[in-house]
Amino acid sequence: MARTKAVLGTGARLSDYLSASLLARVYPATQIASILDAQGRNSKRVRSLPAVSGAYFCMALSLYPEAAYEQVFAVVAQALSWMQGGKRGETTIAKSSVSQMRTKLGYKPLQSLVAQACVPLADAKHHPDAFYAGLRLVAIDGSNLEIPDEADNVKAFGYPGSRTGHAGYPQAQCAVLVECATHAILAAHLGPYRAAEWAICQPLLAHLGVGMLCLADRGFNGYQHWQAAAATGADLLWRCQANRKLPVIQSLGDGSYLSVIYPSKVLSAKQRRATQSGITVRVIDYALPGAAGAQGRYRLLTTLLDEKRAPALELATLYHERWEVEAVFDELKTHLLQRRRVLRSKTPDLIRQEFYGWVLAHYAVRWLMHQAATEHRQASRSLSFTANVQLLRRAQPQSGAFSPSVPQKARAMV
Repeated sequence: MARTKAVLGTGARLSDYLSASLLARVYPATQIASILDAQGRNSKRVRSLPAVSGAYFCMALSLYPEAAYEQVFAVVAQALSWMQGGKRGETTIAKSSVSQMRTKLGYKPLQSLVAQACVPLADAKHHPDAFYAGLRLVAIDGSNLEIPDEADNVKAFGYPGSRTGHAGYPQAQCAVLVECATHAILAAHLGPYRAAEWAICQPLLAHLGVGMLCLADRGFNGYQHWQAAAATGADLLWRCQANRKLPVIQSLGDGSYLSVIYPSKVLSAKQRRATQSGITVRVIDYALPGAAGAQGRYRLLTTLLDEKRAPALELATLYHERWEVEAVFDELKTHLLQRRRVLRSKTPDLIRQEFYGWVLAHYAVRWLMHQAATEHRQASRSLSFTANVQLLRRAQPQSGAFSPSVPQKARAMV
């Protein structure tokens, strides 16, 4: 007998794209099992809560931030059972068993899955807005997250300071590398609150490469930062302090100019003339007259030295794509966490596990939105992340009601 699709109300029909589970579709069980095998974390025998299911559970926690662990597991188990041809039925498990599973799983398998599976989504043919001069637009930035006030969390991550002592909750510091047009997170890292921002961002450089144009704010324009990022082969467009002293080596026709940056220990003009360690950069100064809240002057540094290939006015306009990464943090913190301000895990390893599961859940929603946008020839950023997350939360518990066949024409998403 054919299954009848559940009626989910008005708006987008993510269910038109779902077979059994969005998470299982974006992250195949075979891929997760391979990672678990490589790290010695896979289940040795059949269990009521095998390690692969545990990985999906860690992702699903972000979709149901207010639900009890047992309820989230029941949702995941139902979807995976149906996908594997089993009967749909209610699954129950003790909270202690879930906690044991999470501890055995750890965070490294999810961290590895992010590195393997979170790849760029846009292509130049269908999504030209994701590129500039043939370069994929990506942005890097960091943010802070509140975590439970547990002794081990405080020791591993630390408190923010204040005039009266410290804040109410300890915090972790995270950084993400994002594809600007699709909001897909391509890499993520979590570290202590008091670590230098660059130390948190530096591991993301491994995911930069030739064919990318990386945008970043003023925290990442030191000589060593620039040298390390440029060594990846990616091009850079980073903002720096407007009053930074940068000598004019050559003026260009579009108002920009070439300059040279040096290591901080090379201070005198004589030392600079003698050293071979200087890096040539292009400097773009501009203002936003009449723009509400705009600063008096902005300054950008870039590896794109040819003003004909990349005119200064275009780059000044392009730089503001960097704010897409702020929208990603809003999606993570506001629309996935909902009312929960604080991550829910009690130990540092489980905080990291929850963080990477959170990133994977966000990427899965963005992957699905990208598929719909591509089919309907829309820009991914024109679709509502919030509406689709809410719909996924309604659809996921009833995933077994959906036909495994993909319809010929999927309905448009809001």
